Order: sequence, then structure tokens, then C-alpha cells
Amino acid sequence: MTQSAVARTQLTDAQDAGIDLGEKLRKTLAGLEPDAVILFASPQYDYTELLTAFRQTCNPNVLVGCSSSGEFTSEGNSDGSACAVAFCSDEIEFSASMAKGLRQDSEAVARQLAESWQGEHRHHFRYRTALVLTDALAGHVEEFLNQLTIATGGGYRFVGGGAGDDARFEKTHVFCGTEVASDAVVALEILSNKPIGIGVSHGWRDGGPLLRVTETRGTDVVSFNSTTAAEVFAEHAQTTAQPFDRDAPLSYFLHNVLGVQTADGYKLRVPLQIQSNDSIAFAAEVPRGSMARIMCTTADDASAAASAACRSALDQIKGLEPSVAVFFDCAATRLRLGKGFGLELQALQDTLGTEFVGCNTYGQIARAEGQFSGFHNCTAVVCVFPV
Repeated sequence: MTQSAVARTQLTDAQDAGIDLGEKLRKTLAGLEPDAVILFASPQYDYTELLTAFRQTCNPNVLVGCSSSGEFTSEGNSDGSACAVAFCSDEIEFSASMAKGLRQDSEAVARQLAESWQGEHRHHFRYRTALVLTDALAGHVEEFLNQLTIATGGGYRFVGGGAGDDARFEKTHVFCGTEVASDAVVALEILSNKPIGIGVSHGWRDGGPLLRVTETRGTDVVSFNSTTAAEVFAEHAQTTAQPFDRDAPLSYFLHNVLGVQTADGYKLRVPLQIQSNDSIAFAAEVPRGSMARIMCTTADDASAAASAACRSALDQIKGLEPSVAVFFDCAATRLRLGKGFGLELQALQDTLGTEFVGCNTYGQIARAEGQFSGFHNCTAVVCVFPV
């Protein structure tokens, strides 16, 4: 059986917040020390102080987490806070690992993580899942996930996201125990005999014609159909009668993201800013030669996507009772919806029917059978653990 507990704190002092979180979890778990904890925290905290106080109070066997751009549980959502979920289980084996140097050598990071995992030696476990949290500002996440899939022989399902920093886009962090690092990836290996559900949905629809990505440089798209990227987005704004300020385009971009065509549907990429050469910087790489569309959505679509992702995850636990869910959605979604983001969380709660915890991330990770694969933007990702 797996027992879980969820807690949130809005105390601003890092030490006090760590103690508060730890005490709340221990109380719910009737004094038990957790086998594993996943923790998300605003960049307002000194992370070393927060994690040290939390660990001294709660004493989890395994602790992972990341900085975030908005934190939430089934009790509410806010920014400038911290939240966590704890697990006590006699059926799941957890282990944590961190690998550094993503920016320089993503393949080495993938190998290091894969070599630390125990799934190959624990044959009595039917299911292998890894919760993966990365410094998305270091880049190379899609490439890293491909290499991690290869390094593990395709034997693991991945779920997680990119650490945030309250939409500052300056520096993000991941945690393993009380160690805090940037340019790194942390993973929670989850070995179980009951299925873990992973659901994915984004709720965006075609908003414009198909475009060929004709030139890219890193995460910048230089041109579509040999026309500068900025001009293509400006023409779309004119066609759809939307205001478009080249000097401050983020508000427009949040409502008009790029959908890259894949065999499984559209994988989303968020445009961030216009460069001096009229290229557009995106939150993640857009493959050169791919086909793409400018996409559109509504607040209702976002709520429906959260519900759809949750239903998919629940279906995968095959009728078992859900214990808790971990939910990831994009920092861009929170910025776009504002207070309306609470409606998306309510839709999740209505569908799930049990507690959840999560945060807004710089991109979402989901690689599982029958799902969109890899690294996403503006996408709801739900991971459900059964009792």
C-alpha cells in the first residue's frame, strides 16, 4: 500500500517554511518518516536553508525537487510559496540521483543518470518510471530525453518538467537531498508493481496555415517559408485582428504559440522575443525542416486539457484507487490565464477526486506509451499514483 501526504506553506522565511512543510507532512503521515518527497519552491527562498530545515524536520529517505514559477496543491495556488508531496510505501522502491553539466554534454548526463538507476537489477518490479526535473535554461532537454531513452533501453516512462524562477528567466535550480544545482538534472526513480498513470494534453487548436521551418539557430527560428519569423507572426496578427507590438510581443506570443507537427499531434513551443534580425527566440528548440502552425486556445480549452490529461492518467492505473497526483503546467499558461489558472486547477480536482501537488515549469516532460513524447510547452501533464 502507498500512503501519501500533501502540504503547502506561504511562510517567507526559508527555515520557517522548511519546518512548516516538514511538520505538516509528518502530522498527516502520523509521524512516519517518508520514503520519498518531491518539493517545489519559489526562488524567493534560500534553498539550502529551506531544504536543510525540511530534512531535519521530516527526515525523508529520498528528497528531490526544483525551483518553480508558481506552486499549487488541491488546497490552493500561489507564487512565492513552497509545496511538497511525501510517500510512505511498502510496494514502491524510490531512489534519487543528480547529474551535472547538461549544457556541455547532455549525453554524459543521460548516461550518468541511467547508470545510477536500479531497474535492470530489480526484475521483480513490473513498472519503471522516472520523475525528471531539469534546468531548462541550460537547454538541450529534448536531446537529453532522447539520449536517456537510449541509455535505458526504452525501459522507463518519464514525467516531469523544467525548473522555473517566477518568470524571471535568469537562473533555475534542481534539488537532490540538500544539494542545490543549476545546469543539472535530478531524477526520482520509481519502481513498482502497480502502474503509474501519466496523462498529457494541451488544448490548443490550429490557428493558421501550415508553415515550413526553413532556418533555425539554436532555439531561434530565423524563417518560415523563407520569410522572417517575425514577419510571419506579424502577418498572422493582422489576419486575426490581434494587437502585435514588436517591442513587447510576449502578451501576443502567450496567446499564439507554435505547434510543431508530429506523428502524435502538435508539440508546442512558446515564442519569447524578437531578435534584431527578425528571428524569434523560442523556449525550446524547433526542428529545422519541420512543419508547424501558429496555434490558438481559450481558458476553457486549458481546463478541458487538464481534465483530459487527468482522465488519461486515471485510465492507466486500471481501476485502482488514486492516492495522489503530481501536476505540471507551463509558466506561460499561468501568465496567459492569470487568475483563470485557478479554474484549470479546479477542473483537475473535479476529475481527479483526490489530492494533488505541482508547479508551473519551463516546459513539461512526458514520455510514455500512447502519449505525446518528449519535451513540451504549454501542456498539462498529470502523474497519478495509486494507493
